[in-house]
Amino acid sequence: MTLEDEMGVELRRWSWESFQGLASDEIRADIHCVTKWSKLDTTWEGVSIDTLLDGLDHKATHAMAFSEGDYLTNLPLEDLLDGKAWVVFAYDGLPLEPEHGGPARLLVPHLYFWKSAKWVRGLRLMDHDEPGFWESYGYHIYGDPWREQRYAGD
Repeated sequence: MTLEDEMGVELRRWSWESFQGLASDEIRADIHCVTKWSKLDTTWEGVSIDTLLDGLDHKATHAMAFSEGDYLTNLPLEDLLDGKAWVVFAYDGLPLEPEHGGPARLLVPHLYFWKSAKWVRGLRLMDHDEPGFWESYGYHIYGDPWREQRYAGD
């Protein structure tokens, strides 16, 4: 797991072993897919984004999650902080399976699930917002399921 500044300069890096050694939380949350399904009361284990950013001096307002296969998704930093987002490595008490984003995925349960990037490798901290993969193809820049923000213009 890596934290970068907006120029791609590495700020922090954890090996898989050191990442799993960080304090982790059990998270119970509902998840919502843009294709109109929800799964209620899911259980995850992972490291809070607050833990990853603890003590880091930055002026970021947004983050771009980057994953295996060059997948990107943008998020306002305020949606990742204060216990709202994690990098998870377990689901229902078992290691996260590759088909569901394992070994690690971002979990941002209050937004549509495309914002919870599978196979996450890191976060790029930025002082601006820019579209990620799905947003550049017409998905909503934010993705609030309660406001049904599926596509640009919703």
